[in-house]
Amino acid sequence: MSEHRRKTPQPQGGGRAAARRAAQQSSGRRAAPSRGVTSESPSGPSGGDSPYGGRAEARRAAQRGGGSRRAAEGGGAGRGGGGRRRGGDGGHEGPGRGRGRGPQRPAKKRFIDYPRAGKYGFRRWVPSWKLVSSLCVGFLGLLMGVAGIAYAMVEKPKVNEAAEAQNNVYLWDDGSQMVATGGAVNRQIIGYEQIPEAMRNAVISAENKSFEHDRGIDPMGIARALFNMATGGETQGGSTITQQYVKNSRLSQEQTLSRKFQELFITLKVSNDMKKNEIMEGYLNVSYYGRGASGIQAAARTYYGKDAVDLDPSECAFLATLLKGASYYDPAGATDVDPVQATPKLNTDRAEKRWKWILDEEVKDGRLSKAERDKYTEFPMPDPPKKNAQLEGQTGYLVELARQYFLSNNGDVTAEMLSRGGYQIHTTFNKNKVNELENAVQKVYDSKIKPKQRPKTDTHVQFGGGSVDPKTGAIVAIYGGQDATKHFTNNANPTGAQVGSTFKPFVLAAAMEYGKRNPALPENQGASERTKVSPLSVYNADDKLKIKKYNGEIWTDENGKEWLQANDGHESRGNITLREAMQWSANSPYVQLGMDVGTDKVKEVAMAAGLKDDEQMADSHVPSFSIGTSSPSAIRMAGAYATFADSGQQREPFSVSEAKFDGKTIYRHKGAPKRAFDAAIADNVTDVLKNVVEKGTGTPAQIPGRDVAGKTGTTDDNKSAWFVGYTPQLSTAISMYRLDDDATNKNRKFEKMYGTGGEQTIHGASFPAQIWHDYMVGALKGKPVLTFPEPGPIGDKVYGGGAQSPTPTPTAPVTPSPTMSVTESPSTSVSPSAPDPSQTCGTWDWDCQHNNGGTNSGANGGGPGGGSTSPTTTPDPPTGGNGNGGGNGNGGNGNGGIFGGTG
Repeated sequence: MSEHRRKTPQPQGGGRAAARRAAQQSSGRRAAPSRGVTSESPSGPSGGDSPYGGRAEARRAAQRGGGSRRAAEGGGAGRGGGGRRRGGDGGHEGPGRGRGRGPQRPAKKRFIDYPRAGKYGFRRWVPSWKLVSSLCVGFLGLLMGVAGIAYAMVEKPKVNEAAEAQNNVYLWDDGSQMVATGGAVNRQIIGYEQIPEAMRNAVISAENKSFEHDRGIDPMGIARALFNMATGGETQGGSTITQQYVKNSRLSQEQTLSRKFQELFITLKVSNDMKKNEIMEGYLNVSYYGRGASGIQAAARTYYGKDAVDLDPSECAFLATLLKGASYYDPAGATDVDPVQATPKLNTDRAEKRWKWILDEEVKDGRLSKAERDKYTEFPMPDPPKKNAQLEGQTGYLVELARQYFLSNNGDVTAEMLSRGGYQIHTTFNKNKVNELENAVQKVYDSKIKPKQRPKTDTHVQFGGGSVDPKTGAIVAIYGGQDATKHFTNNANPTGAQVGSTFKPFVLAAAMEYGKRNPALPENQGASERTKVSPLSVYNADDKLKIKKYNGEIWTDENGKEWLQANDGHESRGNITLREAMQWSANSPYVQLGMDVGTDKVKEVAMAAGLKDDEQMADSHVPSFSIGTSSPSAIRMAGAYATFADSGQQREPFSVSEAKFDGKTIYRHKGAPKRAFDAAIADNVTDVLKNVVEKGTGTPAQIPGRDVAGKTGTTDDNKSAWFVGYTPQLSTAISMYRLDDDATNKNRKFEKMYGTGGEQTIHGASFPAQIWHDYMVGALKGKPVLTFPEPGPIGDKVYGGGAQSPTPTPTAPVTPSPTMSVTESPSTSVSPSAPDPSQTCGTWDWDCQHNNGGTNSGANGGGPGGGSTSPTTTPDPPTGGNGNGGGNGNGGNGNGGIFGGTG
């Protein structure tokens, strides 16, 4: 190709397009090398000069983002924007003739330069120091503005209003007032000069050493409290006395951010506007010291029976101890708040330790001389708690039961908050029923219990009771003792008294629910290998029966001794149905039934019905568990039987339906029924227990014209007796026991009740059933008469405890002799009163036995009863033989043939 047709080389300076491309590149990228950077001009004297700039200059130009200063001045090649060179040599074209763009127009400024203009990559997102400082100043200004407004809006607490005594009002179930009480004593405001200096010194040394010169908030105190807490040392707490005064002066104690925010500004205002002696006076006058006492004067009267001005430094140190938490430092204990950690012993130990520490701190702080401190070596034990006179009788038990229930179930209100008063608590207690129950018990006390005449048998006799509505679970009445101001233990709660045979219905329910295990199969075969049990099943009811495991092995105790189960009165009744065993309260059938089903299953059913594992439930791994070695409360037993009354629907017993504060509802009971077991099971248990009242040990509880089901219970050596029963509308449990001392004895012991009340022995059918009857008659007066549901068939008829299933004996056909008449002899004729063979009457069904004399007589002649098998020509029914086995012999003469003995 000829030279004059060759394309003219581009200027190496790059020109405007190159500058534009360079400006668009990221500052972090390396500029591409200019094309022709080493090319020479094809003509002209300057064709051999090196091009201007090169790569480094292009990179610097790209970073500057503007045109080349040299290009703008006309010296050298034009390089605007730092792009590639596309033209010839700038010097060749002369000054001012370069093709660069020169400086760029500056960007328009923004009020907030974020993201930052002119910055690239991460630098665009890093705020400048100006922006940061501006934001900080703005935030602080806003915070100060908000703080100023909040400070101006909050009000200082008024001591007299905050410390004014307010009562908690407890209401009956109809809304009428039961009692209004705010504690054992009323609050009383006293002046600063009436508060002992020793009390002020003790509080300052224990709670806030910097009180006299701090501004109400002590950051060092908070840090010191956190450090002591972390190291396990004694702590003053992180709050100052001023902060505690503010908090205690406010009824709202919720732990919310808004309340804390308000508390902070109130503290600052109080610190600025009130003198230190005013703050101390207010703090000691509104603080809570336990036992219903708010304020130092009330505390002095409550704990030491004297005015505050008369307290000595040792007593002041103890009262200062209570400010850390009266429930855990009152030597009397607070087991209703915390039954594990707030016992009298633990509380006394804690209080004595802190009392010593406070006195030592006063010496260290120069607030008490060493000589004065040495005088107080013995802990100033306070007086025992006193009861409010208006809480006497049953009222105190009712109030305390409702109080405990409310504190345990509301989730927000604490014992201290409740003690300040102002709450309206609607209970489930019915005034008429409470009075009826108290009168029924008092009637027995007045007529039968004579401690002066029989001091060895009638002293410290106690009754307890609980009555529950089966349809709701509401506790309508309790009997806690003769007087809540004298007998401090509520007998409606757990007392340790075993329930005895009233536990047997749970065994029967478990047998119908889970069934008898197959002895030929291993334990792990599951429920599918069980046979569900009918109440008509037959078990051996002999006294001292050898109890066996489900697989037939004899049960032995920890010493390897065989378990022989005794019956009450050592009666032996032979083979009887479970229905009859419940009727006569025979022990051995139900102990063996519990082993066949599994005592673990019995426990499951009892808990499903409403008993609690943590409420004195006995060891379920021994056979006697099935006959009531557990000791649940009267309330719990009434609630569990209510589950049977309501066809298997379990409802948790409750004593508070609603609570209000300042007119607003803060709690409402929301109970929901749970299905404990099938209605068929519950209704069959009810039918069996109905038979107990109609024909068995529970006949004293009969209420003419009403369906009643129930069970008696008596424990070994007559140490406790129970009757638990129900109608469709009401379930009630009554307990009776005697102690070796009154109920305040920490190591109390249950005494035998032989001879108590002038009776040779005490059973559930005696005083407990009498009380139950008298109460229920009054409680149900005017109520409609309801009946229990008819039970349907359930389970199979099984045999246990050694009882054998009868097998038919084949008989040879009889060939009539020529002299034999074909007309039936009168002796073989069927009596009109005899049962129809088609009836499904159980072998030991009560109705069949009772109404038909020898129902099964002669069928197994010569069996265990030893009855005669020879035919008789007399029209009278055959007589049974002698011995225990009359039940399978010819029991023609009523009970004689059934239970043995002379037929």
